[in-house]
Amino acid sequence: MQIKLGEQIKALRHRDGRTQEDLANALGVTAQAVSRWEKGICYPDMELMPSMANYFGVAIDLLFGYDSGREQKINTLAEQITAKNRENNGVDVCMDECIRMAREALIEFPGNERLMYCLASVLYNAGYVRYGEFHLIDGEGFNVYDVKRHREYTEWQEAVKLYEKLLTTLQEGELRHKAVTELTQLYLNTGEHEKALAIAEAAPDIGGSKPFLKINARDGREKAKACSEALLETADAFAGLIITTVLSYEQNMTPGEKAQSLQNAIRVFDLVCTGGVCGRYHAYIARIYTLLSLYLWMDGRREETFEALDSALEHGRKYEALCGKENVSYRAPLLRLTAISGCQKPLDYSLCESLAEDWPWWSVQEYNPVAEEIQTDPRWTAWVEKTKG
Repeated sequence: MQIKLGEQIKALRHRDGRTQEDLANALGVTAQAVSRWEKGICYPDMELMPSMANYFGVAIDLLFGYDSGREQKINTLAEQITAKNRENNGVDVCMDECIRMAREALIEFPGNERLMYCLASVLYNAGYVRYGEFHLIDGEGFNVYDVKRHREYTEWQEAVKLYEKLLTTLQEGELRHKAVTELTQLYLNTGEHEKALAIAEAAPDIGGSKPFLKINARDGREKAKACSEALLETADAFAGLIITTVLSYEQNMTPGEKAQSLQNAIRVFDLVCTGGVCGRYHAYIARIYTLLSLYLWMDGRREETFEALDSALEHGRKYEALCGKENVSYRAPLLRLTAISGCQKPLDYSLCESLAEDWPWWSVQEYNPVAEEIQTDPRWTAWVEKTKG
């Protein structure tokens, strides 16, 4: 118990960014006493325990390593917040409720890393669905973020502070990876490029990423399954990289070149998900088709524009057909060991109907003139009606 108690005191102190002197002053003891507790040489007098628990904002039993159902409740709250946050998929469906839930959870369990991440992630999402992501064109014709506007988002300001605090205590693992990924994006959105690069330089290369390490950690059937999962994640990342590159080039690629590149991004999924079943990636592919339609229109390819929009709707319907189903498998031989997961349809939200509302999903400089033109075409009106069917 002494060793566990010492470890808990040290962990909580580091979590809150406190020194041994800070804790000692709060409890009326010496810093040397705190040091001895943390080393397991001795332990505090029992009458100090309520004050120490109050100082760290935790229950006394947590100081001794007993959770008494605490972790189970934290996990339940985190899962509820995450599920609720997913409902705000590009649209502010229940953002206020999500933020309230996350704040109340942190009040009940102050300083908990998982719940702190939940609040940060909800605020991260809130900035996107409430205000959006905006871009400008620099002097060389490349796409850059509108950092001046983004810095005004109070949700993102608070999220950055939460992520930064988390990274001082979070150990290596999935939660830290998610926090790093989202913080890097917010640094980019708000013009903190040096901070973003510092995080990137500290990250492992592609071979050291989770999907590839899982392949190297397994054998036999499990290795084959890990390869399948890595294929899907790599296809997702590769397609996303093509899209990001297209958007970054802005005026330095023709609409035809951009359209060809986006068609190649879609083909990445065709290569992996043979058989026409792409699981949760159907939603992503639907979005890519809407962006493709914009550049096809700009390239003067009107018929292909609406063929792309019909393909977007087709993938949207395939995604919604998978939502709520269990034990559904991919048809591709390479993916036969991988179960389809992640298809979740929020209440009061239709991916298909949102295709027209959110068209073309990504923020592009050409949106206003193209939207004004394409929406006067009778085929657009007919397509919008089909999204509601």
